[in-house]
Amino acid sequence: MAQFILPAPPTPSVAIQNSSARFAVRRIFCVGRNYADHAREMGNDPDREPPFFFTKPADAVVDDGVTLPFPLQTENLHHEAELVVAIGTEGTAIAADQALNHIWGYATGNDLTRRDMQAMAKDMRRPWDLSKGFDYSAACGALHPAAEFGHPMRGRITTHVDGALRQDGDIADMIWPVADVIAYLSNSVRLAAGDLIYTGTPAGVGRIERGQSCTIAIDGLSSVTTTYL
Repeated sequence: MAQFILPAPPTPSVAIQNSSARFAVRRIFCVGRNYADHAREMGNDPDREPPFFFTKPADAVVDDGVTLPFPLQTENLHHEAELVVAIGTEGTAIAADQALNHIWGYATGNDLTRRDMQAMAKDMRRPWDLSKGFDYSAACGALHPAAEFGHPMRGRITTHVDGALRQDGDIADMIWPVADVIAYLSNSVRLAAGDLIYTGTPAGVGRIERGQSCTIAIDGLSSVTTTYL
């Protein structure tokens, strides 16, 4: 058995609906601009580009119902409501018609973004990793096993901030559906059990202020609420 100089860090994980067990998280991938209306609100043409991806550290994941300190180095924290896919079976170059067989379950997620930091990085033509991959930036509700829940192809997805509706879309409006996202991504990396994929957000992304609570909901899945001090 390997000997470590320092204690091994804890394994990041997310809750599982109706279970005391948890789902260990290996990596977190996120799809950019996967809803046409959101791509347009960010000033991009959704008809011209294949999907692109960015990552968050596995330990950025945070459960439902957590109260957090407001993130460092931002005055413009944004919510992004997303369907989260949890991979249960590894694969490379997965065919789209086989992709759903690699899914363990689904959850509701919030791809939190330091929008001011991201805008500055874009203006300077620099990477914007830290605008996305900061502490507690991947809120995730309880996972629902696909074996019980099935594979959602449509469903209302919403964001409420202090009870006010901000985002209101349908996961059926993804430019690249879940199976295509998995197929495309698996041609770049080997997907494995424990990987999470945040599949993009509809229009209406916006600001969360200090002291506010943000709730993301998707039909049939557990919601995820995050509150900021």
